[in-house]
Amino acid sequence: MPRLNIAIVGAGMIGAVHRRAAMLAGAEVRGVCASTPERSREVADAWNLPRAYAGIDEVIADPQVQVVHVCTPNALHKPYAQAALGAGKHVVCEKPLATSIDDAEALAETARRTGLVATVPFVYRYHPVVREARARIAAGELGPLRLIHGSYLQDWLMDAGANNWRVDPRQGGPSRVFADIGSHWCDLVEWVGGQRFAEVSAMFATVVPERAASSRQSFTVAASGGAMDAVSSEDVAAAMFRTSEGVLANVTVSQVSPGRKNRLWFELDGSRASMSFDQEDSERLWLGYADHSMCFVRDPSAGSAEQRRLAVLPAGHAQGYAQCFEAFVADTYAAIRGERPDGLPTFDDGLRAARITDRVVASAASRRWLDIEE
Repeated sequence: MPRLNIAIVGAGMIGAVHRRAAMLAGAEVRGVCASTPERSREVADAWNLPRAYAGIDEVIADPQVQVVHVCTPNALHKPYAQAALGAGKHVVCEKPLATSIDDAEALAETARRTGLVATVPFVYRYHPVVREARARIAAGELGPLRLIHGSYLQDWLMDAGANNWRVDPRQGGPSRVFADIGSHWCDLVEWVGGQRFAEVSAMFATVVPERAASSRQSFTVAASGGAMDAVSSEDVAAAMFRTSEGVLANVTVSQVSPGRKNRLWFELDGSRASMSFDQEDSERLWLGYADHSMCFVRDPSAGSAEQRRLAVLPAGHAQGYAQCFEAFVADTYAAIRGERPDGLPTFDDGLRAARITDRVVASAASRRWLDIEE
């Protein structure tokens, strides 16, 4: 198959991550579309790209582009991904897939109808030891599950001087912290554990009531002083789930936890053993038994076939988030070539995350247990 040509829409931090992963997967990055034509030209020059697109219409009109990576604020995901699919282009769309359940359903249906490859970067699936965890659970090593618990904690919004488009519901959608990072936890735990959440009870809290009015890059803080804006999106979320098999699960999600940079952690407790994973210590999978505990360490010569496939560096040479993203993009392009990579997250998975988030938001507002419909 000829080399894929791609376009990247959105030039923030995550757009740069997509660009690097696409290049390493062998694609040609043809151009970029940023927030303004001037910004597009600035980024195209910095990235040494031939095209600076003035808008999404120019992206989808480019006959040389086969794949569009949508890396914009959340509110633009649906119109941009829909336009790309309508133009016959494969799509990689950042999560959340859309800011409403109706828009997420429309995108998933369009992807199914067109037969185009449409994926969502739930990239934590691509940690090699996560693949090992899934294989061991599927083999019955833990026994029947009895409890699922965990958290996803960050600190980049702990300061009132930190602000960006994610905080604004008009751009980020009705949920911030849960849609942004809680969706990752839910996708990962459902996929690894093999059980789907059927009911939820949730609560939200906004603990930083005002933030600096000027929006800035993620993970940065403004100087003290200046205008402040009221905050309506949540900083913290807590949710309890019950799976379709009756197992209880709980998760705490925060972007205001000092010292926690990107700590996605889960534990699955079974009748014979427990298993836990910490994204900030992603080379190891902890296994607990009644009389001892142990760690499985990422290794290209050990463990399950998928763990070996994704362990691209020798043991002791740490892999992390970047390699996860690179593997996800490579698998997306492999699917475009007609292969069927295991565990590739598609728009249907994005729709599933949107359904869970929709019910979490509704439960937090009503303070009731709610069903999560399939």
